[in-house]
Amino acid sequence: MLIYTGGTIGMIENPVTKALEPFDFSHLIDNVPKIKMLNYVIDNISFEPPIDSSDMSPAHWIDITRAIVSNYDAYDGFVVLHGTDTMAYTASALSFMMENMCKPVIITGSLAASHRRSAHRRRGKPDHGGADSSRTDCRRTADGAGGGNPI
Repeated sequence: MLIYTGGTIGMIENPVTKALEPFDFSHLIDNVPKIKMLNYVIDNISFEPPIDSSDMSPAHWIDITRAIVSNYDAYDGFVVLHGTDTMAYTASALSFMMENMCKPVIITGSLAASHRRSAHRRRGKPDHGGADSSRTDCRRTADGAGGGNPI
């Protein structure tokens, strides 16, 4: 199950205004056709309104936990989409709140909206700011290729 709490990872650009707006996850497969290749049903819960992660609070952590607990028997795992500003705090809190659960709970976010990452990749341009660029930067640092010292 996918749980969207807020954050850039769940935003899409409005083609008219060019402003970022929350993505309607009920149309996930229509908008992200590669998910069809998984041949798997992905249900979702979206917080209304989406929460700016700088406004995340213990009450929201309880809401996330309740969403997982109330759907625990129906799903193999849970992916929580979250803003990056306070994702580490949420991950820590949930790790204590769901200490004895045996199913995976993945918390992820993004610094760039999903439509921008896809567009850059299709054009063969580097992805500036997303997880892939971070991994590339780390690899370059680790092997000294980025001009720094190998670690």
